[in-house]
Amino acid sequence: MVKTKIQKKYKSILGEKETEHAIVLIKDFFQLALSTELNLTRVTAPLFVRSGTGVNDDLNGVERPVSFPVKSMNEERLEIVQSLAKWKRLKVTDLGLKPGFGIYTDMNAIRPDEDLDAVHSLYVDQWDWEMAIDEKDRTIFFLHEIVEKIYRCIKRTEFFIYDRYDNIKPVLPEHIEFVYADDLQREYPDLTPKEREAKAAKKYGAVFISGIGGKLPDGSIHDGRSPDYDDWITETGDGHRGLNGDIIVWNDVLKAPFELSSMGIRVCPQSLIAQLEERGMEERAKLMFHTKLLKGQLTQTLGGGIGQSRLCMFLLRKAHIGETQVSIWPDKIHAECKKKGIKLLQLK
Repeated sequence: MVKTKIQKKYKSILGEKETEHAIVLIKDFFQLALSTELNLTRVTAPLFVRSGTGVNDDLNGVERPVSFPVKSMNEERLEIVQSLAKWKRLKVTDLGLKPGFGIYTDMNAIRPDEDLDAVHSLYVDQWDWEMAIDEKDRTIFFLHEIVEKIYRCIKRTEFFIYDRYDNIKPVLPEHIEFVYADDLQREYPDLTPKEREAKAAKKYGAVFISGIGGKLPDGSIHDGRSPDYDDWITETGDGHRGLNGDIIVWNDVLKAPFELSSMGIRVCPQSLIAQLEERGMEERAKLMFHTKLLKGQLTQTLGGGIGQSRLCMFLLRKAHIGETQVSIWPDKIHAECKKKGIKLLQLK
């Protein structure tokens, strides 16, 4: 994994108290904008789920969740969530939501296998959202319509902050550009996926890279995705595969591409089987979540996550995610931040 480095010259625009106030403003404004734009109702989400049900996510397919035994449940093991992609689909189904309506929640997770740097933390906080859709809307074109709505919410929030802190100038372009992971691989065959993202993000300012998780023309993948939530294998009808992607912007403070959101149309029974086979994980089909899906008992949905601390970090022009959330950092990162004038919210 390529680590995002802190630039040499950095001075925070806002002080610590102003930053804390601005974080509240961003979170309150953005979640209202998102929920009204996508017709989402707020729900309460779990911090942990049962082990062995297939509900928890292993993200790229290999991450280990934090688990613990429960004394009052005969030592049954529970897992701290890593994301809520599959839990949300169960919730939308349980609520009986109609196409065009959905849910959002505050998702808090612990990811012990994360490689820590300026944008990756052990602690993850994001708005997780999920909406019911019609089968006919399992298309790349519908996905892109939703991306544009989310991008409008991000743009509105950027202006909202500028209106209150006029020294934080808007930088996002008027429109987000849609690109495909396989096209980037063909255009830049000698670059790594991260370097391709940098080329696209710097060129356009904001991009949605579609088709993340499936095989590219050279047999590689742009980035890892677990096989049981996003659909990254279905043909899009325009010569590509994958009904998912990431919203990535150019971060001028870090001089690097910066992922704000990962989202996608969720697997149907056929694409779940195909993706499990491609990853050699057919045994997952026996788990509770997967069994329900294969029996056609789950609502077809589209959903994703939008990083709360990441969005705050970007909109407030911060150099480290530890400036917009409290986590635990190695001594090396503490020393580097102190040297570069970065004030982490965590007390050491």
